[in-house]
Amino acid sequence: MLVREKRCGGRGGFGILAGMVSSRILGALAALLLVPVAACGTGPSEEDVARSFVNAVAAGDAVGAANLTDAPGPARQLIEDTRRNLSPAAVCGTVREVVEDAQGVPTAKYDLSWDFGSGRVWAYPAELRLVEQEQGWKVHWAPAVLHPRLGAAHSLAFREQRPDPGPVLDRDGRQVMGPEQLITVSLNPAEAGDVRGVAAALAGALRSIDPQITQQSIVDGVGRTPPGRPYAVVTLRRGDYERVKSQIYDLPGVRFPAQTRLVTAERGYGSQVLAGVARVIDQQVAANAGWRVVALDAAGNETAELHSVAAKPVAPTTVTLSDATQRAAEQAVDPVPQAAMLVAIQPSTGELLAVAQNAPADAQGPVALSGRYPPGSTFKTVTATAALEGGAVTVDTPVQCPGRKTFDGRVLPNDHEFDLGTVPLHTAFAQSCNTTFAQLAVDLPAQALTDAGRRLGIGVDFEMPGATTITGTAPPADSVVQRVENGIGQGTILASPFGMALVTASVARGQLPVPTLIRGMQTRADATPQPPSPRTLDQLRTMMREVVTGGTATALAGSGDVRGKTGTAQFGDGTHSHGWFVGYRGDVAFAVLVTDAGSSGPAVEVARRFLAGS
Repeated sequence: MLVREKRCGGRGGFGILAGMVSSRILGALAALLLVPVAACGTGPSEEDVARSFVNAVAAGDAVGAANLTDAPGPARQLIEDTRRNLSPAAVCGTVREVVEDAQGVPTAKYDLSWDFGSGRVWAYPAELRLVEQEQGWKVHWAPAVLHPRLGAAHSLAFREQRPDPGPVLDRDGRQVMGPEQLITVSLNPAEAGDVRGVAAALAGALRSIDPQITQQSIVDGVGRTPPGRPYAVVTLRRGDYERVKSQIYDLPGVRFPAQTRLVTAERGYGSQVLAGVARVIDQQVAANAGWRVVALDAAGNETAELHSVAAKPVAPTTVTLSDATQRAAEQAVDPVPQAAMLVAIQPSTGELLAVAQNAPADAQGPVALSGRYPPGSTFKTVTATAALEGGAVTVDTPVQCPGRKTFDGRVLPNDHEFDLGTVPLHTAFAQSCNTTFAQLAVDLPAQALTDAGRRLGIGVDFEMPGATTITGTAPPADSVVQRVENGIGQGTILASPFGMALVTASVARGQLPVPTLIRGMQTRADATPQPPSPRTLDQLRTMMREVVTGGTATALAGSGDVRGKTGTAQFGDGTHSHGWFVGYRGDVAFAVLVTDAGSSGPAVEVARRFLAGS
């Protein structure tokens, strides 16, 4: 009887489980495999051959395993097919014993274990018979050597059974996404023949659904796809597919694989934020997937189920978004011709309430959450925080607001060079006086704006399940001119709408909230900065209210107790400007960005529509 030995082979080779075999035995085995003739002149024993065969199967060495059989060709083919069809992460083989059967034929009893990853393991006992030939002992080949239920012309295959994803509910229990069968229109150029002709027919049929699909875009997509793989032209909802099915179904080389995925009831609704939520749920679906191992006949039909694990249902997912707030945000940004976006956060909890982008913004990706833009005068909230925390000023401190001022050779004007003379700080803030806040920044330490920004969220990195976010950057300034630029949200200062929404949420709450998107999943932050003092926060809130009641955002005076800050941020060659408004009302903090708007007016108007609808 052979001493039990277990060998495991992964995709890249095989190894011996730690502690199972001594180094002395391992060395002897290696010598045996390399020199198959023993000192006494006889070949390897039936035990040695059985063990070598199982080891080769576990290692994925189809040639080596097949050469140990009495039918190398068929053995190699089935072992290779099995490895390819099952695609295991690792295979382990254990020879338990070699005994003679009732007819005196040596028979090895062994165990095979196929590891498919993620805890999916299929293990079973098997046996093989050995025959002695002129060359020595060989494994008598039959498909049943790999599995007892395999017959002639049979093979093994792995089947995954994914459960349908559960619906996505908003904070109030309203469904915002649900499972739906989607059909992918794919084109296999090897089967299409006239690729350009098929592409033209596809483009003509699909143009009503997606005008960006053209004959050339399809041809280009086919050209970028690796040889032998079909090009996915578009994925359609069932209703859209049925509209064009009669025009595309019989086109050569066109196929229509279907899968169940999460979709919103309305196309484009919350697309940039809910796409990330769907990816998280895809991971849950994969973790809950069932799987089967089946036997196939030569035609690929299933003849037997050899192992199965049932799929587990995926529970509904609740997100922090508010359907009402999301719709108000989308209705506010949709009419804007330029790229426009809005992020809303609940200060008391940090929960995201809405992430909305219009079509021009969607074309750039999830920029509301991770885009980086100069925040312009909205960053004066951070500059004011740094100055107030430093103790050199209060909201009532008289400050100069000339129409233009020179800093180390850099001439800085106010908007249209308005000149307020000497006014209290709160007035300079409400009227967005560049020269005042540039001077405040110059008088502060180089690190002051960086520290104040982190206290309000700029520069803090979050790992939030369901979304990739960037708050922004506020690096220390190493020159007077740099402090001037940074003090008014230009220079090296960059922020996303998400980051600026966190700034206003921090002012409203009194400390930086940790943002979340999916209930039950925690966000990790790389820092927990100390909040500004209560005195500083009270003064900030007073100044932000004056922006609305008597400053640059009086268009919001009829929208309730709104507190905020406008911003116009130059970019590029300085002849174009983004428009911002950031603020909060009650327990809703938000940031609006309209790119290339020329002024803050369009952003203020978006904020007005949002507040009216929420």
